[in-house]
Amino acid sequence: MTIEESFYIGYISKTRGLKGELQLFFEFEDYQDLDFDVLFVEVNKKLVPYFVANIKYQTNSTAYLNLEDVDHIDKAQPLVRKKVYLPHDKMPERDPDDFRYTDLIGYLVIDEVHGELGEITHVQEMPQQFIATVDFNGKELMFPLNDDLMLGIDAEDQVLEVDLPEGLVELYKEI
Repeated sequence: MTIEESFYIGYISKTRGLKGELQLFFEFEDYQDLDFDVLFVEVNKKLVPYFVANIKYQTNSTAYLNLEDVDHIDKAQPLVRKKVYLPHDKMPERDPDDFRYTDLIGYLVIDEVHGELGEITHVQEMPQQFIATVDFNGKELMFPLNDDLMLGIDAEDQVLEVDLPEGLVELYKEI
């Protein structure tokens, strides 16, 4: 299994107790829909398979899990802060009409005043709003994703039209 054959779901944030229990923090929205019989942990840029003995979901985008053969804190500790992946065939199917801000990754951003700004490389959920990061001439230009700034989304051509606040783009040109 390679990283290209899988998708990122989150990372192991900490251990819990002495019996090797781990906390998994999800950065994948529909984590309750995932099938966890085996997961892959990135160790030295390679994916290592681990079989899930049990998993208990929490309300804060986390789960506590036990992995087979990880039965002591000394075996669990090296897995902390490691990225976790699942194979593409475990990706839950979504309704085609279910559009999310994270679907905008890869879209070209065109501003009404400044024209083409670049491609969205990351969408992050912050309290109260989502923030898009655009690769703008080698710099990271960030702006909120909200109805006031977004003029239109062309899903077929993967283009997001925006009207960013006056001075925002100039701020990134000066840096």
